[in-house]
Amino acid sequence: MLSLNRYQWTVLLAAWLGWGFDIFDGLLFNFVAPNCVPTLLGLTIGTPAAKEATLLWTGILTSVLLVGWAVGGILFGKLADQIGRTRTLLLTIILYALGTASCAAAPNIWVLALCRAVASFGIGGEWAAGATMVAEVVPDDKRVEAGALLYTAAPAGLLLATFLNLQVAGVFLKSSPETSWRYVFLCGLIPAAAALFVRVFVKEPERWQNVSARQKPPAIAELFEPRYLPFTLSGFLMAVTALITWWSSSAFIPLVASGLAGAEAAAQNLAKPETQALIESWKATASNSFNVGGLLGTLFTIPAAKYLGRRSMFSLYFILSAAALLLTFGLELPPTVRLYLYFPIGLTVFGIFGSFTYYLPELFPTRLRATGAGFCYNIGRIVAAGGPFLVGYVAGQGTNSLQSALGTLFWVGFVPIAGLLFIPLVIETRGQALAD
Repeated sequence: MLSLNRYQWTVLLAAWLGWGFDIFDGLLFNFVAPNCVPTLLGLTIGTPAAKEATLLWTGILTSVLLVGWAVGGILFGKLADQIGRTRTLLLTIILYALGTASCAAAPNIWVLALCRAVASFGIGGEWAAGATMVAEVVPDDKRVEAGALLYTAAPAGLLLATFLNLQVAGVFLKSSPETSWRYVFLCGLIPAAAALFVRVFVKEPERWQNVSARQKPPAIAELFEPRYLPFTLSGFLMAVTALITWWSSSAFIPLVASGLAGAEAAAQNLAKPETQALIESWKATASNSFNVGGLLGTLFTIPAAKYLGRRSMFSLYFILSAAALLLTFGLELPPTVRLYLYFPIGLTVFGIFGSFTYYLPELFPTRLRATGAGFCYNIGRIVAAGGPFLVGYVAGQGTNSLQSALGTLFWVGFVPIAGLLFIPLVIETRGQALAD
């Protein structure tokens, strides 16, 4: 990686900032949901009714995010092949920053859902533009390292979201949970700085400029032609398995941590401010465990992909993901132990995504690269959208929402096991150069 020139590092930094802030904006809602949802529904925060409603609406709004993410990813992926990677990256960052910040002014749950949908279009579109741009700019022998390094922005974005939520809701405004979530959403404007960086310092990759000038614009229908269909299936099946697993488990980290902290606070008979502080602290512990695990897991895809190959790498991560989820949610464990077991979940369930930033661009030629990568990575979110909705719906029906959530999340562990059935369809790309 040290052999990259200044411009290649600039492109990598621009894409890293775009993706990190993408995840930052996308996941802010998960942190504020226990305070935001009850407030907008007129319920008292912390009551059983509020907890059940939060589980249900977290599932619904996460599913809305994923559907919008999928639509934005497909449309902006195609746009990136038409107008360029840099222009598309700039547009998507601005869109998700404004959409997230507007959530702060939501007067009811329906307006919040609309603002989340607007943000989701930009969130979905950013990945294809950034990942494709990095893959096309760096040398072939550094593509795996650059792609994995790019994806470390995701846990970094979540760490930033965790930190800001803790400071706003757990320190400065811990006595005002009914309003603190609005200030957290306003932090969604921070990515605007990344958009300015992209506008000033990043130009279009030469590879795309050369190809776009002499070949016809891409069409999504081409992905289903006989010559490209095996590649499309390979990318889609791996992505959809990882997406269902990630979103079904990660979306409820703050809710599980809040439930565990609430039970602990009740056992210790803590006052409301101390209870709120404990809840925010445990949410941060669980989220940080997950994010640090994800950061390391992302980096581990480098040796796994280079020495084992893509097919064996996916198999390994799916097996370990299943083990981490089944153990964490299937065993009777002390609450603090369960919080820290989010580390191996992050290591596997989160870590596998470090591979998609280099694997999906490897599957398609330059004129179709962003379209294909964006489609494979994002169309699966429509299928994955059912995961958070189902988890939230089932868990929200129980009289004990925490135990219902834990029991439901246990079954999520069988998703990566099912993903192992698709491994024979994976196209191996180890050692291959990008096709023009």
